[in-house]
Amino acid sequence: METYVDLYMSADGEKPSEIQKKLMLLGLKPGIGEHDFLYDWNRIVSPKEIVAFADKIQAELKGTGAIFRVMTIR
Repeated sequence: METYVDLYMSADGEKPSEIQKKLMLLGLKPGIGEHDFLYDWNRIVSPKEIVAFADKIQAELKGTGAIFRVMTIR
């Protein structure tokens, strides 16, 4: 399964390069094209695991002014 993360950043928030560093520490890879970041689970995961991962993303982005969207596909 793969989880895609799309970002919406505030001009008054943290620099995009700093946000990228934070997300890469969680194992997300920068994307080119339709989605900003990708996380490859390398297995089938439960909705509970996906929500827990979204919690980690939210904690990492707290205070940056960024808004994110998560989409997971098989």
